Amino acid sequence: MKDLFTVMEFTIKETIKRKSFIISMLIIIGIIIIGFNVPNIIEAFSKSSDDEKAKILIVDEENIFGKELIKLDTDNEEYEYTITKEKTSQDEIKEKINNEEYNSCFIFKKEENTIKIDYVVNSLSMGESIPEDLLESFQTQYTAVQIQKAGITQEQLQAMFTQFDVNVIQTDENAASGNIFISMMISIALFFAIYFCAYQVSTSITTEKTSKIMETLVTSTSPRTIVLGKTLGIGIVGIAQVIIIVGVTVLSANLFLDAELLKTVFDMSSLTPVFYIATLAYFLLGYFMYAFLYALTGSMVTKPEDIQSANGPIAMIVMIGFYLAYFSMMNPASDINLFAAVFPFSSPFCMPLRILVGSAKTGEIVSSAAILIISIIIIAKISIKIYSSAILNTGTKMNFKSALKILKSKEN
Repeated sequence: MKDLFTVMEFTIKETIKRKSFIISMLIIIGIIIIGFNVPNIIEAFSKSSDDEKAKILIVDEENIFGKELIKLDTDNEEYEYTITKEKTSQDEIKEKINNEEYNSCFIFKKEENTIKIDYVVNSLSMGESIPEDLLESFQTQYTAVQIQKAGITQEQLQAMFTQFDVNVIQTDENAASGNIFISMMISIALFFAIYFCAYQVSTSITTEKTSKIMETLVTSTSPRTIVLGKTLGIGIVGIAQVIIIVGVTVLSANLFLDAELLKTVFDMSSLTPVFYIATLAYFLLGYFMYAFLYALTGSMVTKPEDIQSANGPIAMIVMIGFYLAYFSMMNPASDINLFAAVFPFSSPFCMPLRILVGSAKTGEIVSSAAILIISIIIIAKISIKIYSSAILNTGTKMNFKSALKILKSKEN
């Protein structure tokens, strides 16, 4: 047990001291903070340098809006309106805009059953269009004029625009009842957390095989202790990474996102304590399964530059497992989603989400966890056997055919 803790401590120190680890963490934190600040950055650049209101000229020669346009001054703080009912030619308006007296101009004309709007502006950049908030405001003011002309009372108006409150009742007991968007986001987060944490195991083993460290470790402890110690050590670092990243994400979301947007898009009301426990449990189980697989590939190569090609098949398995879980979550009541929740290579990404949306039954959860634990034990035993034979191999790269021969010889 003492040797196990020694290997764990050594692995943790070596991992957090690496420049690649520190730089990657700083980059991830930076991306998260910048990502949540994108709306604020866009808003800052879209504003003029002196924060002046955009000057809008409104030409209503036919008095279409009556006195309602006066209310525009209080409707929007971004614009400064000048309203005229005098006949003004387009040439005059263009001259005023070119001379920067106004940023743009709206000319209203009534034609049969439609209101024609000429929007005059110096130029529209790519992707830019007529401000939607202004058009909505004009529509509101025009509707108010028509209601007033028709003599409709406030009570009648409310009756015309009665809101419908829809309550969905699903007859399928396995149907999803939670936030599917949150489910998808959590699935992606689990994939990246498990993948990048487990990947570090193979990198650590391969790097140390090319140094004198491995010879020292082998003479002082068993290969089984080394594999378990490294897996646990990197797992602890991985959990710390996840806690930091989640903490920065939650803090950034609360600091930089609009409260209403945060409440609507990131509705956490459906996240129960059971879900949090299940997510942590499946993260750890998923990590250990893929970590032992990566330990297997790490022990088979002799040079750090070969690790990427050796990890290719494992990366493919991770991707298949993730996509199976991700796309099947679009219909949590389907048989393929149930399969993804039980299949060991996809269950770490899928079962927590079935629990979240209320589709998972107790028997399914127990079966899924049991199959995953059994898979971890089998993969761990295989990895330790291969590692024991390949630990000091610094010559030819071992292939899967050679690994299979080692397993057969060990059994015999």
